[in-house]
Amino acid sequence: MATIDIFPDIHGQIGKLRAALDDLGWHRRAAGWVHPEPERAIVFLGDFIDRGPENRAVIDLVRSLIDSGKARAIMGNHELNALHFHTAHPQTGQPLRDHSDKNLRQHKSFLDEFPLGAHETREVLEWMRTLPLFIEEAGFRAVHACWRQGAIDRVWVLTGNGVLSEEQLIGAADRENELFHLTEEIAKGPEHKLPHGACFHDKDGTRRDAVRLQWWNSDARTWREIAISVPDPDDLPDDPLPDTLQAQTYPKAGCPVFFGHYWLTGAPRLQAPNALCLDYSAGKGGPLVTYELESGDRTLTPERIRVHAAKS
Repeated sequence: MATIDIFPDIHGQIGKLRAALDDLGWHRRAAGWVHPEPERAIVFLGDFIDRGPENRAVIDLVRSLIDSGKARAIMGNHELNALHFHTAHPQTGQPLRDHSDKNLRQHKSFLDEFPLGAHETREVLEWMRTLPLFIEEAGFRAVHACWRQGAIDRVWVLTGNGVLSEEQLIGAADRENELFHLTEEIAKGPEHKLPHGACFHDKDGTRRDAVRLQWWNSDARTWREIAISVPDPDDLPDDPLPDTLQAQTYPKAGCPVFFGHYWLTGAPRLQAPNALCLDYSAGKGGPLVTYELESGDRTLTPERIRVHAAKS
């Protein structure tokens, strides 16, 4: 396996994407994309759209890399949301994702370039439908938000290749359907209800009784240690985790896994020796962060994390 550049959430930030490709030695020629290392490749972790202003340019560039045979990509939750937003239920005629004010605001930058029902919008959505929910090879795994083996295995059984069919895409929008819960976990990350009576207040002051989980943290022993995105961890009980929940964390012997989604800030770091989140909020002011995966690496190293500054 040659070197692979792992790219996380881009969210319409074409300047940051171009700068990162340039930093890493990628160049576009008349015949397609090239790199001084002929076997070098790219894996994108999804979330190409929304937030930033240049969805079209990002999608066009990513697709050109794929068409050149130099890149592969998986689906992020924003692509999944877009497919549901623009797809009507065959029985009710209603969109699979509600056109609420909140969803319209989140999807606005995409809609500004790809209006509802337009031919070019349909074509881009057809491309999104081809994206798998994960990639697994001998040397690494790639997923947008969460790699829990049971969920991955079940999606593989249901789909055969990790790509949702039209019927499965519709099912993934139905809370009563198994695929809804599987795709929520894989593309948006796992949550779990706190012990009875426990709660916390999120950054907006909303009271919540369920927490997002650091599924990669196999050392976590308490609710405080496994929770993520809790402004004040002291709000959480310091009780031991249920054995069933602890058993679902990513194993220390697992293949290196890369993911995005979590809007981290600060200096990039490994989440575990074999787990790395690369999303450092490039969609809202942070840098685009990538990783250079060398052939045969079983343990990740901070030295291969690259932080890219957008060029004017």
